[in-house]
Amino acid sequence: MTTHLRSTRVRSALYLAAVVALWAVTTTPASGRGQPPAAQTKPASPAGQSKPSSRPAQPPAAGAPSATFKAGVNFVRVDVIVTDKHGRPVTSLKPSDFQVYENGRLQKIQTFRLVRISTTPQPEGAQEPATPTTEFGQAQAASNPEARVFVIFLDDYHVRRGDSIKVRQPLEQFVEQDLGPNDLVGVMYPLTPLSDITLTADHASVVEAIKHFVGRKYDFTPRNQFEEKYADLPTQQVVEIRNEVTLSALRGLMTYLGSLRPGRKAVVLVSEGYTNVLPPQLQNPVATMPGFGNPEADNPLASDANNPTAQAVNFFSNIDIDEDLRVVYSAANRNNTSIYTLDPRGLATSEFDISQNVNPADDQQILQSTQDTLRTLASETDGRAIVNRNDMTPALEQIVKDSSDYYLLGYNSNEAADGKFHKIEVRVTGASGLRVRARKGYWALTAAQVAQALAPPKLGPPPAVETALATVSTERHGQLVRTWIGTSRGTDGKSRVTFVWQPIPTPFGERVRPDREPARVVLTALSRDGAPDYQGAVPPEPPGSAAAPSSDARGRDGGGRPAEPQGPSRVVFQAAPGTIRLHLSVQGADGRVLDFDDVAVQVPDFTKPGPALSTPEVFSAQTAYQLRQLLADPGAVPTASRQFARGTQLLLRFQTYGPGGTMPPVTAQLLNRGGQSMAALPVAPGRIPGTDEINLPLDALPPGDFLVQIKATSGGSEATQLVAFRVVG
Repeated sequence: MTTHLRSTRVRSALYLAAVVALWAVTTTPASGRGQPPAAQTKPASPAGQSKPSSRPAQPPAAGAPSATFKAGVNFVRVDVIVTDKHGRPVTSLKPSDFQVYENGRLQKIQTFRLVRISTTPQPEGAQEPATPTTEFGQAQAASNPEARVFVIFLDDYHVRRGDSIKVRQPLEQFVEQDLGPNDLVGVMYPLTPLSDITLTADHASVVEAIKHFVGRKYDFTPRNQFEEKYADLPTQQVVEIRNEVTLSALRGLMTYLGSLRPGRKAVVLVSEGYTNVLPPQLQNPVATMPGFGNPEADNPLASDANNPTAQAVNFFSNIDIDEDLRVVYSAANRNNTSIYTLDPRGLATSEFDISQNVNPADDQQILQSTQDTLRTLASETDGRAIVNRNDMTPALEQIVKDSSDYYLLGYNSNEAADGKFHKIEVRVTGASGLRVRARKGYWALTAAQVAQALAPPKLGPPPAVETALATVSTERHGQLVRTWIGTSRGTDGKSRVTFVWQPIPTPFGERVRPDREPARVVLTALSRDGAPDYQGAVPPEPPGSAAAPSSDARGRDGGGRPAEPQGPSRVVFQAAPGTIRLHLSVQGADGRVLDFDDVAVQVPDFTKPGPALSTPEVFSAQTAYQLRQLLADPGAVPTASRQFARGTQLLLRFQTYGPGGTMPPVTAQLLNRGGQSMAALPVAPGRIPGTDEINLPLDALPPGDFLVQIKATSGGSEATQLVAFRVVG
C-alpha cells in the first residue's frame, strides 16, 4: 500500500478542487486535525460506502389522507405556514382548501399532511431521549413527527471574533429554552465534513459547542492543514476560497438534510454575509501579512469607485456570489429546508473596523451587499433574515414556531424540465384575513439532468481497482515525504511489515527551504492491545545504492534540475495479523517535527490455508546497469513512488505462498484504469531465492494510470494483488 503524508501548502486551485469535492462527497480529512469544535461527532463511514440512498418515511399525522402515488424526478414538496391576523397558526384546513400554482398553472396536490409539534416542556425528572449514534438511528429519530430538525451553522469564516462572543448567549438561550425535548439539533462549521454531523437531542452538548464558537472574519492566520495550503496567497483569493468553501458546505448540508425526511428542516446560519469584493486597503499581496506590500493600506481615501477596471471586476465578482447563493437556496428548496440567517453584528453601522482605514463609501456599499446576501438566502427559502436587530430572542423564538405548525403539500410538476426558475404560489380558498407563507419557487432540473437521474447507473471499475488507483495521487506542492507499507510472511505465525519512506523532490523552479528538509521519520507501530511492535527513527540509507542516485536531500542534481530523491529508507519488523496503527512523525535535522500522520494497516495472516501473495515491491531503473544491480541485490530498498517517466524500467518483486510450502502458479496482467486487461505479463523466478519478478518497461505506454494484477491460484482458491502506477510524459 502507498500512503502520503499531508502537505502544509498547496496553491489555491488545487485546494479548491480538493475541498469542494471533499464537502460534496462528505470525505473526512485524515487524522481530523484542525477541525473546529463540534457538539458531537461520529466515525466516518467505511471507505467505499456512501450514505443510504433512502430513509424511513415520516408517518402521516392522524387523520391525514393517505394515498399511493408515483413520485417522479419532478416531484415538488412545499411546506405552507398559515396564520390568522393575530399571527396564530390555523390548523383546520383541508386539502381542498389549498391551490398550488407553478408558473401560473394549477397543479394537482398529491400529498397532504398537517404537521403539529407540541412545544410543551418535558416534565421534570423525565428521561432524556436517547441520542442516535448511527445514520439509520438519526433517520428514525428525524422521522418522528414530534421532532423538529435544526442545524446551527457557525460560519466562523464570516463572523468577527467579537461578534461571535456576543451571539453565543442568545444562541444558548434558544437551544436551552425554545427547543423541545424531542428536537434534534446539529452543529456545523464550514470545514465540518457532512459525515461528522450528528443530530442529537442532547441539547447540553450543543450549548457546550456554541460556547467554543470563535469567529475569524478577516483573520487569515491558518488554524489547520487546509488553511496552511493557501495562507501565502493574496487576500482577495483567500476571501474567494473561504466563500466557496462555506457556500459549498451549505449546499451539501441541504442535500444531507433532505435525505433525512421530507418534512420541514431549519438551518440557523450565523454569518455576516458574503462578498467577493475587498476595498483597496485590504488587497494585500499575502493574506497573512496585513498591509505588507500594499501601498493603499494606510490611505483612507483610496477607493475603487473611480477605477473602471476595478468596478468591472467587482461587478463580475458580485455576479459570482449571486450564482453561488442561487445554487444554495435551490438545493434548500429541493430538500424542503428553510434558512434563517442570523447576523451577529446586530444593528450594524459599518463593515470594517476604523483601524482598517476603509473609505466610508466603500464601507457602506460592502455592508449593504453582505446584508443583502443574508436576506436573499432567507427570503428564497421561506426563512427569516435576522438582520439589524440587537435583540435576537424574538426572532429565534419564531424559528421554532414556524417549524411547529405547518402544512406539507406535494405534487408532481407538469412543467417542463428547462433548468429555469419556476415560481410557486400557494392560495387558501374560501377564507379571508389569513396570511399564507411558502417558498417562492425552485430551480428546475434541465432535460439532461432528468435523463441522467432516470438512466441506469454506469458500471465503473471494480472496488479493488478503485482502491488501488487511490494510491496514485498527484504530488502537491509542499509535500515532504512519500511512504510505502508492505507485508510478507514472517516467523512464529507473525507477518513481516516493511515501512519505506523517501523525500519528495522540490518541484523545479521552487526555492528549496532548508527548514523544511526531512531528515528522518520516527515510527511507532502499535498492535491491537497497544503494545509497540516497533518504535524508533528510520534514518536515510547511505548514498550510492542502485536505488538511490546521487542528489541532494530534496532531489536536485548538481545542475539544479529535479532528480530522484536520495535513496529511500526502510525498517522491517514483525506484527501479529490484524489491524495495527502506525504513528509517523517527520523530523528535520534539528529534531523539529515538520509533519505527522496516523495510519491504520491491516496485516494479513499468511498462515491460513490457500494461496497468498506478499505485497509486491516496486523498483525503478533508468539504465540497464541499474536494472542488473537491482536484480542481484537482495537488500535493495523499494521505491515509495508510483509515478514514473516513460523510458523507466519497472521491476516488481514478490513472494508466493501455498499450502505445505508449495509454490502455486502465478499469472500477471496489465490493466487500464477501468480494470480491463491490456496484455499478459511474464512472471519469472527471481534471482533472489523464494521470489518471483515481473519486468515491465514503460516505453510503449502512453501517459496515464495503469495497474499490474498478480494472481496466485491453488485448489480452486486464488489470491490477488494490484499495483497501480502512473506514467508521466
